[in-house]
Amino acid sequence: MSDYQVLEMGGLDEWRGHYGGFRPDSSRDGRRVVDHELTMQYIGMTANAYEPGEEAGYWHVHSEVEEVYVFLAGRGQMALDDDIVDVGPGTAVRVGQGVLRTWRALPDSPEELRWLCIRAGGRELPHLPDDSRRAPERPSPWT
Repeated sequence: MSDYQVLEMGGLDEWRGHYGGFRPDSSRDGRRVVDHELTMQYIGMTANAYEPGEEAGYWHVHSEVEEVYVFLAGRGQMALDDDIVDVGPGTAVRVGQGVLRTWRALPDSPEELRWLCIRAGGRELPHLPDDSRRAPERPSPWT
């Protein structure tokens, strides 16, 4: 038997109907933790959808995990340390270790902001990313 799995995630317009997260207290509408459904050892992935005007509401940083955000639909912004970059269909943003990040869908986005977040590290990834910490002392960049 070959070592592969197939997960049908549905079309982009169905992503908002997902509900999930790494823990119950961080679960939300529009998030699907794909690596909890597929057996992934070295990479992780979430499928995400934000309504126009919705934002993460927190900053976070990883000490070991590297992430790539691949934007598929809608318009939004990512804050990366002290920079803000615009994102939309076709934008890919690699975020290395030690970089604080947060994101939002622009209030005037013509549709939901939809993206994949792909995580990887130099070792097998834990089921629950244990190298992350939130930065509640950091103010929202959107004000």
